[in-house]
Amino acid sequence: MATFDFATETSRITSRPAIATRVVNTISNVYRAWKNRRAFYRLGEMSDSELADIGLTRADLHVAIEVPFGRDPTERLRIIAADRTDTIEGIARKVA
Repeated sequence: MATFDFATETSRITSRPAIATRVVNTISNVYRAWKNRRAFYRLGEMSDSELADIGLTRADLHVAIEVPFGRDPTERLRIIAADRTDTIEGIARKVA
């Protein structure tokens, strides 16, 4: 029975750092999403021509803001801009 008791103590000891790591990672992810959301709102203050310079439209901002609060809307914008770039490059290759 002593071996069994030791095994249960070991599993509890090793799970505590994993839980702490998850908590720290969750807090870090929420903080990063909050910080990026603040930067995202600054994009709304840009003119349409400034947004076009970075490959976005005002409609892209409306689509990206619909992500839940804990998620990063800038990640959604990156995907939208990358898809648009791939589409434009594909069209250019067909024309050339």
